[in-house]
Amino acid sequence: MTGVTGMCLAQIHRTVVVSPAACRLLRTCNRRSDRWLMYHPAKRKYVTHQGVLNQRAKPKQDLSESTIQEENVLQEMKSISAVLPITEPSNGPPNDTSEPKAAPEERGWREIKVDASTLPGILARLSKIRLSALVVITASAGYAMAPVPFDLSCFLMASVGTGLASCAANSINQFFEVPFDSNMNRTKSRPLVRGQISPLVAVSFAAACAIPGITLLTVAVNPLTGALGAFNIFLYTCCYTPMKRLSIANTWVGSVVGAIPPIMGWTAATGSLDAGALLMGAILYSWQFPHFNALSWNLREDYSRGGYRMMSVTHPDMCRRVALRHCLGLIGLSTLAPALDVTTWNFPIISLPINLYISYLGYRFYRDADRNSARKLFFCSLWHLPTLLLLMLTCKKSLVGKKEKTEAS
Repeated sequence: MTGVTGMCLAQIHRTVVVSPAACRLLRTCNRRSDRWLMYHPAKRKYVTHQGVLNQRAKPKQDLSESTIQEENVLQEMKSISAVLPITEPSNGPPNDTSEPKAAPEERGWREIKVDASTLPGILARLSKIRLSALVVITASAGYAMAPVPFDLSCFLMASVGTGLASCAANSINQFFEVPFDSNMNRTKSRPLVRGQISPLVAVSFAAACAIPGITLLTVAVNPLTGALGAFNIFLYTCCYTPMKRLSIANTWVGSVVGAIPPIMGWTAATGSLDAGALLMGAILYSWQFPHFNALSWNLREDYSRGGYRMMSVTHPDMCRRVALRHCLGLIGLSTLAPALDVTTWNFPIISLPINLYISYLGYRFYRDADRNSARKLFFCSLWHLPTLLLLMLTCKKSLVGKKEKTEAS
């Protein structure tokens, strides 16, 4: 206001020339000054509009008045508390409308009671019984392809020992991955995640499978097979399991784990590592890439929530390339079998149609990169492996021809 008054006085004394627009602004300000709200910090008073063209200064409430109001409020609260008792505030949020907290004994450790009738099914899911059955089938195929006479007792001991070792490895794997399995739809119903058994029972079951299994392979079969079984348990539980959250190299390590059982079957029959044993392991090694890469492609969201570094999550292009590469590799390995004197030359010919078909699906998966092509490749891999092993068994070199060739040399 001081600046406006100064400009008016200067205009009266003709010392400042003001434009007509400025004059109109001053007249407007003078006419509407009664509607302005102003605050004077020095006097701590508020100017308020009480009526038409009437103003008066209203001082701020003194401390005594506010004290009287607080006393009135306290008296009202005391009168209300006589009717509705005020509960002490809790440590939780003030507007917490959730259910009342459980008793201390309910929030603590609870005893897990397992029905004896459901225990076999729980242990079967803990040991991944279907995967363990596939491991036993591949070990049996390696034993059957070995160039030695078939011994039923040794075959049964090798199959049981391999199955027990696989159950132990799978149980330890689930014990380590409980926090991560709980985040995945595919694994959140596992026994340890749901609390159907305690971790102590799971570890005890794994030890009860591992110790007799390795002992049986070492004593009843041969030490080489027992050493391979123990090494496979270590590789699966201590290398593959933690690597799934560290590097995509876990897929290659896991494929080595799956390639060892047929080698164990071969060494159980012969007691030595031959070229045929390595060929059987190589076939299982290559087969696992289209099988697992196609499976993990449709589970990318789950693996990402679980924190697993799979090729399908971090390197999707590599995932499809590797699957196609190993589909074509199965054709080359099938051709190598008669060259290593494991099968006859009929095997590469009769196995070519199924190898070409899985290679075609691998190419479709590489080209389309969708859920449908991944699903077709995965389901093809399920019947491709047993069919390929059966064809290999039917084309196995006869022992009579090998004996004649050995005597002639």
